[in-house]
Amino acid sequence: MHFSPKVAEVAAQYVSKVRINPGNFYDKRANFNTYTYTDAQYKNELESIEKALIPFIKTCKKHKTTVRIGANQGSLSDRIMSRYGDTPAGIVESVMEYLRICNKLDFHDIVISIKSWNTRFLVYTVRLMNFKMRLEDMKYPFHIGVTEAGEGEDGRIRSAVGIGTLLIDGIGDTIRVSLTEKPENEIPYARKLVKVVEERKGHEPIDAPKFTQTNPFEYERRYGRPVRKIGNRRLPVVIASLNGNSILEVSNLNGRTEPDYYYDGKNILNKKGRKFPILTLSDYLYNDIYQSSHRFIRTTRKEFVDFKKDNPELIPKLKVERKAVILLESENKNRYADMRAFFMLLESIICRLSVVLWGHYKEQSLQDLQLKAATDLGGLFIDGYGDGILVTNEGNNIFYSDLKNTSFILLQATRMRTSKTEFISCPGCGRTQFDLHKTTLEIKAHFSHLKNLKIGIMGCVVNGPGEMVDADYGFVGAGSGKINLYKGAKVVKRHIPHEEAVEELERIIKENGDWEEQ
Repeated sequence: MHFSPKVAEVAAQYVSKVRINPGNFYDKRANFNTYTYTDAQYKNELESIEKALIPFIKTCKKHKTTVRIGANQGSLSDRIMSRYGDTPAGIVESVMEYLRICNKLDFHDIVISIKSWNTRFLVYTVRLMNFKMRLEDMKYPFHIGVTEAGEGEDGRIRSAVGIGTLLIDGIGDTIRVSLTEKPENEIPYARKLVKVVEERKGHEPIDAPKFTQTNPFEYERRYGRPVRKIGNRRLPVVIASLNGNSILEVSNLNGRTEPDYYYDGKNILNKKGRKFPILTLSDYLYNDIYQSSHRFIRTTRKEFVDFKKDNPELIPKLKVERKAVILLESENKNRYADMRAFFMLLESIICRLSVVLWGHYKEQSLQDLQLKAATDLGGLFIDGYGDGILVTNEGNNIFYSDLKNTSFILLQATRMRTSKTEFISCPGCGRTQFDLHKTTLEIKAHFSHLKNLKIGIMGCVVNGPGEMVDADYGFVGAGSGKINLYKGAKVVKRHIPHEEAVEELERIIKENGDWEEQ
C-alpha cells in the first residue's frame, strides 16, 4: 500500500497481510530536497508518525492482519534522507522507527523486507538490520530479494549474488526473484537458488581465527600486494579458461570483454602468451625454481592450514613475497564460508598477498554453473575480497565464451568491475501498461555499447523513480502508452509516446555528452 494510510486501514480488515513502505506511508517520499531538522523537530516528526500509525496497527491487531514493513533503496523520505542519506543506516532506521512503535503497541505480526538492485547495498543493509534488531531484542522474519534485477543471465546472476549471500549468512525466511520476464520464470529459478544454498548443509567444519578487518556492514576492499596488473585494490582481473583452445583461436570471441589473463590447464598466460607457472605449496617452499619471476600458488584453506603446521617456515616467506599470487580454491561444500575463513587466516598472520578466486565445477548446464559460481564467489567480492576470478568447468556443454562472460557478469553483479551497460529493470506489475520485457530487450540492444552508464527501465512512476535513483538515465511508464524520461533523479521529458521514447532517450544521452558511437 503506497501513499494512502486510510486505504490501508480499510484493507487490513479484509486481507491477511498489508505491505507498507515507511518512505511513503505517512512520510512523503523524498523529493531529494535537503532539510535541516533540529533534534526537537525530528522528535516531533516521529511523534506525528506514531500518532498516525496507531489506528492502522490497532486495526491489524484486531483482525490478526500481518504487516510487512518494506523499505527499498531510493524510497526513503526527505526526513530520513536529510539525516542519514540514502544509506544502509537510513533504510534501517526508517524500519526501526516503525518497529519500535509496533512494539509499544505489543503488535508483533510483522515481516521485514529490505530490497535494492545494488547487491552490495542490499547485503550490507540487511545485515545491519538483522544486527540492530538483535540489539533491541526483536525477532522478525526477513523477506529478501534483489529488486530491479533485470532479465536473462544478468538478472539471474545478480539475484543469486544478493539473495544467496544473505541466505548463506543465515538471514532470510522467504525470497523473491524479480526478473523482467514472464512471472512464471521466477519461481523455478528461486527454487533452484534455495536448493543450491541448502546443499551446503552438513559441510565439513570450517575453522577460522577470531580475527578479521572486514566490516560486515560497510564495503572495504582488502589490500593485496601488487603483482603485475593484480592487486593494489585495482579492478579484479579476469582469467579465462582456454578450454583446450589457443589464445589466437579465442581472440575473435572476446568482443568488448577481453580477459586479462588466460589459463591453459597448467599455466597462467598473459595476452601475448607468456606463461606464469602454477606451483603447489610444497614446490613454492622447497623447489621454487621460478622465485625470480611472477608465479601463482594454488591452494585451498584446508591444505594451507595442514601444510603450515608441519612447515612453519612457509609463513615468513609468504609475508615478504613480492612476486607471487595465490590461486584460492575450495573443496568444502560451503565454498563461500571456507574461502572467507582463508582471508581471515591471512589477516591473522598479516599476509598481504593478492588472491584470485578459483571456482571449478562439473556442470552440464550453464545456468547451474552460474548459479553455483554466484553463490560461491559473489559474497566474497561483495565483502571486498578477491583480486581476480577464474571459473573453470569439466563438461562438454559449456564453452570458452560462457566461462569468460560468467566471470565478467559476476564481477559486475557484485559492483567490483563494470564491463557493459548496467540495466536496472523491474519485473513489472498491474500498473505497467506496456510490454516491459520486449521494451527492455529493445533498450538493451540500442544502448548496450554505452558500458559506463546505468539505465533504469521501470514499469510505472510509483516505485520506479526511487528505485532507480542512482541510474544515469531512466525510462519510466507514465500511463497508457506514455513514458517519462529521466536524467538522474529528475524528469527531463514527460508523457513521450512509447514508440518514440527510445529515440528520444538517445537524443537526451547525446545532449548530455554521454553517447558513444558503436
